[in-house]
Amino acid sequence: MLPFNLLNKPGKVFTSKDHDKKTAESTKNDTQHSEIELHSLQYTIDKTPFQATGYSYKGETADEDRDGTTDNNTKAFETSDTAADDDEHDGKYVDENGRVYPDGGKEAWLVVFGSFMGLIPVFGIVNSLGAIESYVSKNQLANVSQSTISWIFSLFLVISSLSCVLTGGYFDRNGTMKPMIVGILFYTGGLVALADCQEVYQFILAFSVLAGVGTGILMTPLVSVITSWFYRKRGIASSIATMGGSIGGILIAPVLRKLYSEVGFKWAIRIFALVCFFCLVVSFFLVKEYNKEVPVPFATKTDELKWYFSSSFNWRYFLEKRFLFAALGAALIESALTALATYIASYSLAVGNSESTSYNLIMVTNAAGMFGRYIPGYIADKYLGGFNVTIITVSFAVFVNFVIWLPFGTHIAALWVYVILYGFSTGSIFSLTPVCVGQISRTEDFGKRFSTVYFLEAIITIPVLPIGGAIIGNGSVSNYNKFIVFNSVIMGVGVVCYAISRYISVGMKLVKY
Repeated sequence: MLPFNLLNKPGKVFTSKDHDKKTAESTKNDTQHSEIELHSLQYTIDKTPFQATGYSYKGETADEDRDGTTDNNTKAFETSDTAADDDEHDGKYVDENGRVYPDGGKEAWLVVFGSFMGLIPVFGIVNSLGAIESYVSKNQLANVSQSTISWIFSLFLVISSLSCVLTGGYFDRNGTMKPMIVGILFYTGGLVALADCQEVYQFILAFSVLAGVGTGILMTPLVSVITSWFYRKRGIASSIATMGGSIGGILIAPVLRKLYSEVGFKWAIRIFALVCFFCLVVSFFLVKEYNKEVPVPFATKTDELKWYFSSSFNWRYFLEKRFLFAALGAALIESALTALATYIASYSLAVGNSESTSYNLIMVTNAAGMFGRYIPGYIADKYLGGFNVTIITVSFAVFVNFVIWLPFGTHIAALWVYVILYGFSTGSIFSLTPVCVGQISRTEDFGKRFSTVYFLEAIITIPVLPIGGAIIGNGSVSNYNKFIVFNSVIMGVGVVCYAISRYISVGMKLVKY
């Protein structure tokens, strides 16, 4: 048991009695947020929230919904980051809008386990791109430049983020089942096709497109479903679920390396695809949303398409400044993290380490990331809040980049210390991004807003990996050092964006947020 009681005193600095006062001060921001969603989604089809969202809101009759008054509409779109009620019924938590969250129990934790199983392959492959990149760059694509190879993995990340957007609105309205089925078929199909690839265009079609689309479609329901079950324990629940990505990262790299030498690339990828399929099927039967309201059918197919399109590509979310900067922060930091995960094994090989050591570095980074997801998630729920923890941990990651990796990365002992510290400090970004987005979003809109964050990440990722590959160039140590600086600056800008979002929400106060 970790001595979290030792953190209690410094934690109280951030959970002062003044914390509740921020609710009144942020009312103006909440109202602006409500108006943005009101105009961007509600009026897509006509002027009633009932038809626009496809739901009948509790506590409101159809006549009230169709009344069209500003008061009713604003109430219906009230955000969920205002101070919540402390009412509990049978161990369940009820927020200020009357939405019930089990916040625990057997069924809720089974959903977390299902999300955990699904994220083993989904986030695991993102955390282990280096295990594929380092092999194909030395074998099938040995005569291809590093910058060209980097486009395979850049497009994978971009397409996975873009396809994540497509399922946001659908999940909010219809749930997990159909996105999970489609995502499983695309994901496993892409991996099976990857096994037979020999040319760059084949890798792009199989891995970047097919597997990328599957990854994105699966990501939204697997992450978003947690928010419908948990409120106060959302940080720890999301941390446990996303630990599946760390487990995947720990296992995928060494298992693939072993399989490469024993059965070859083709069968290694086919076996990997089968294991991923098993994990996703288990997840499919466990992941489901809590107390999903029955959607009201749209009047016409045109209305349905308009609503899905507007909810998936809703640029008006970015008019809300705190959401804009939070989305920028998450997108910049995650783009930098995936660039590191892609090139860390190649860097290790470039400085003279063995292939076995290089793969083990990926494994240790993800092992440290397990603790980096759980412990910060616990502290965020208990003491500091998602934004504060993310700012602190990612700032530390930038610090170790400049203090350990850049000057001492050629020394194997320093590299081991670095991947442990870096893995721990960056684990929080994957687990707490949903928490931070949830703090500034209604639960009913979480899927759309979370997927919008990944839409922005897709745009930012398009140039990041190719630029990183171009900087690395011929793979010299000096070029890798330039890449480290480039990578660290992107992360630092992401931290600044998170800090700006926090400032817009609560100012400079030392409160839990």
